[in-house]
Order: sequence, then C-alpha cells, then structure tokens
Amino acid sequence: MQEHVNDEYVKRAQREGYRARAAYKLIEIDDKDHLIKPGMTIVDLGSTPGSWSQVAAQRLKGQGRIIALDLLEMQPIPGVQFIQGDFREQAVLEQLEALLENSRVDLVIADMAPNISGISDVDQANATYLTELALDFSFKWLKPGGSFLVKVFVGSGFDEIVRNMRQGFGKVATRKPKASRDRSSEVYLLGSDMRKEV
Repeated sequence: MQEHVNDEYVKRAQREGYRARAAYKLIEIDDKDHLIKPGMTIVDLGSTPGSWSQVAAQRLKGQGRIIALDLLEMQPIPGVQFIQGDFREQAVLEQLEALLENSRVDLVIADMAPNISGISDVDQANATYLTELALDFSFKWLKPGGSFLVKVFVGSGFDEIVRNMRQGFGKVATRKPKASRDRSSEVYLLGSDMRKEV
C-alpha cells in the first residue's frame, strides 16, 4: 500500500486525470510504436477502470471508434462504447462482434489479468488462457496490417504465446514500459503487421 501511495505514476495519474497508473504504460508504448492514429477502430479488452481507453480516446482526437469490454463496471468515457461482461463467455463475445457490424479492427489492446488466487500455476494458466482468447479474437477481427498489444506474464506458456503470435504477425516485439514495476513478471507483447491469412 505504501509503495502505491508513493508511486510517481499514481501521483501523475491523479494530477493528470487518468483513472490508473496503467495509462503511462500505453502512453510510453504508443509514443515508441505509434499504434494509435485518428480514424482507427480500437477494441480495448479488460478495460476497467478505463485508463487505456482514456489514452486511446485522446489520441484518436474525436476521429475513430473505441469499443471497451470488461467483467467489471466502467464509468463512461466520451467516445467509448462499453460492454460489461466476461470475455470468456460466448454470449459476451457475440455481443462485441455484433457491435463491430462485420467491419474489421485496426488495433486490439488487452491489459487483462485474471482474478489472482495466489496459486502461481493456476494464475499463470488463467492469464495464458485470457491471452489466447484475445489473440484468437485479433486473428479473426484485425485488418491486414493491424496490431495487437497484450499484457502477458513471463512464465509457463509465454514461449508458446510468442510462437502463436509469430504465425499471424509480421513482427512481434516485447515491451517493458517504465510504469511496469520491476518486480512484476508482466511484459507487453506487440504484434504488428497482421498478415492477410492466419
């Protein structure tokens, strides 16, 4: 708790109006990789409390579309359509797909994490499963040339996720933004230049 209160990114988020320190992870990655451009359609998986959607909305500058989804409630953000539901459930996935109205997506961002049980093998397996679902969604819905940014935890299943991403993307890179705590095993995988056929 003390670490959180004294965290420079927590203080910056409060000052600058972001809902969570995670905003600075996406800001740093986007500053480097230029993922978000006005006119895009973006899907934000695991969006609550909404800091990634906030960053995406700012950078779209009112041109484009964001659909956000999370199991937990999210306070509204101008320019963001929100679905509350469990991404693992077929009915929720169908609701998301219906909103897309058969139009492809430019960018999928996923900062999802499972509910942590404290049993590392179980938590790792649950996190990997969420990543695989997000990757499957990306393969189905991204436009050719599109990008997928996902949080992963280094551990069992990590190498397989990288291999799977390489099947669909021209380039796969690892990002560890400064706002990601050093002791955390989280990193972000960025798949870019989605191939036409997966």
